[in-house]
Amino acid sequence: MAPYQFIERPTPFNTKGGSTLPIFAVTPAHIETGTIDPIALNWARRAGYKAESGSLLLIPTAEGHLGGALYGLGTNPSEQPYITGRLARALPAGDWHIETAPLTANRLALGFGLGSYRFDRYKTEKSPAATLMIPRDADAADIKRQLAGVFLARDLINTPTNDMGPNQLEAVFRGLAAHYKAEMSVISGDDLLTQNFPLVHTVGRASADAPRLLELRWGKKGHRKVTLVGKGVCFDTGGLDIKPAASMLLMKKDMGGAANVMGLALMIMDAKLKVDLRVIVPVVENAISSNAFRPGDIYRSRKGLTVQIDNTDAEGRLILADALAYADEEEPELLIDMATLTGAARVALGPDLPPFFTDDANLAHDLTEASLETDDPIWRLPLYSGYEKDIRTKFADLTNAPAGGMAGAITAALFLKRFVSKAKSWAHFDIYGWAQSERPHSPGGGEAQAIRALFHHIRESLR
Repeated sequence: MAPYQFIERPTPFNTKGGSTLPIFAVTPAHIETGTIDPIALNWARRAGYKAESGSLLLIPTAEGHLGGALYGLGTNPSEQPYITGRLARALPAGDWHIETAPLTANRLALGFGLGSYRFDRYKTEKSPAATLMIPRDADAADIKRQLAGVFLARDLINTPTNDMGPNQLEAVFRGLAAHYKAEMSVISGDDLLTQNFPLVHTVGRASADAPRLLELRWGKKGHRKVTLVGKGVCFDTGGLDIKPAASMLLMKKDMGGAANVMGLALMIMDAKLKVDLRVIVPVVENAISSNAFRPGDIYRSRKGLTVQIDNTDAEGRLILADALAYADEEEPELLIDMATLTGAARVALGPDLPPFFTDDANLAHDLTEASLETDDPIWRLPLYSGYEKDIRTKFADLTNAPAGGMAGAITAALFLKRFVSKAKSWAHFDIYGWAQSERPHSPGGGEAQAIRALFHHIRESLR
């Protein structure tokens, strides 16, 4: 069975054998020492080709036809492990194979696949693309499922809210569940109140699309309990504490946590990992209407803790609070939540390095190792207890927006921690979900972050 796709697209790979054109991926040393194909070497030297990182030189045949290509890896290819991603966008359309490259087969093919991503759903003209043969010693099935998970996250984030509101996100969630024969349930509208999800209802009640809680269950009871929770704010106006116009431009990506846990769930189910998987996604639009929640309001959460609303633009932690409390009730062995939660995380680490928070030192070590092994960057920040005082408030148990503006990513994580007490291990990921500029493995736009590392960790923990 092929992996699930939300937006169906042709594969970036081919199986055409000898009918493909060769690519010689080289470093400057290969040119200097002459350790590549003689025809390619002669053409490179005539053209003054230096094999700089990401450079492409097309090679003609004696008859003047396209005969192949040289691709530069720079002096240290390990610094850009997915440098072949740029090939997918630079090569002329056609079928290609790598003839030589000082890279592992899996890294080479995965990089090409990641870089091949296009979001052209709204383009009237779509140009053909190059395809690459997956090397025989690469794990083709694993590469394709990782790409499917990443592309799902990217597609969901890139789709504008007029086509990816709460109703549409639920439809994609249903499609994912159906593809892998998972159980799926939805609690929506006022049923959230009767079934004790008051904060999810509070944040989403002003929208024309009802707030809801999506849940997916897959796997076998008795296997390791893994629960994923993702923030699904399909658009965030900021509520009554409205954002300025410039800050709303990217708010279609505020469901990036939901998109990423759905991509991770895809990988887990497609690989048939022996886990008891549960995916929980609270879905809302933080809109403005006569019934919108207000600054100064106090609400009781699912866990019973009361929360004072000191800023309606700090809504993500509210819906996560109910979802995490619900997830925690079944005492999972591993509980992961992902959210586009704070600007403070971006100030601290920038857009490309998402922080994670956990009190489990062994989990932190294993996640860091997984990050290094997959070149999927993450960085641990502390759950510093000295800032607990900042999330307390005079009239309620907690505030959703501590005053002072300091350590915002940490205080948000400490807020969420108050709703997790039974899970054996918990980690919170404060992701950005967006690539601000083109990189070798990404054309820019919606981005999957940390899910390849998490997939690797979960898979390795079962061995």
